[in-house]
Amino acid sequence: AGTSAQAAGAGTQARNPVAAQGLPVPVPLRFTAAAVDGSTIDGAALAAQPTVAWFWTPWCTICRAEAPDVAAAAAKFGDQVNFVGIAGLGQVSAMQRFVSDTGVGGFAHAVDSDGSIWQGFGVIGQPSFAFVHPDGQIEVVPGSMSPGDLEKRIAGLLAS
Repeated sequence: AGTSAQAAGAGTQARNPVAAQGLPVPVPLRFTAAAVDGSTIDGAALAAQPTVAWFWTPWCTICRAEAPDVAAAAAKFGDQVNFVGIAGLGQVSAMQRFVSDTGVGGFAHAVDSDGSIWQGFGVIGQPSFAFVHPDGQIEVVPGSMSPGDLEKRIAGLLAS
């Protein structure tokens, strides 16, 4: 697992058990998207690995307030869990400013301007989180999350 765009990008198939074994990729992870930093994110590369997906918008004040907590969790657990932001409903320039202003640049953020990735996960509001277990189970949690609750959810990912 890793926290950078490379963790979700090309070249990860060899270490991805789902891809290597030909197992099905969970439907919500079947996406390829441009990242806020200009790279590409392959959602399928996250399959079979513990992953936290954070759904946010650049104009969301709650997202902005919880961003430091998400960044801290990514820094603390990033060597064990993939983190990916799913930025929706905004312009790329505003998404780039959000990432820069809030200090969440330590992990990749997909540009989901049309909401298709959000829709695939069943996310209808921001902020929201999706916890992707290595076995393919996905838990979507709407709303903001305290640092303690986020750490408990991550511990659950690591225990699965």
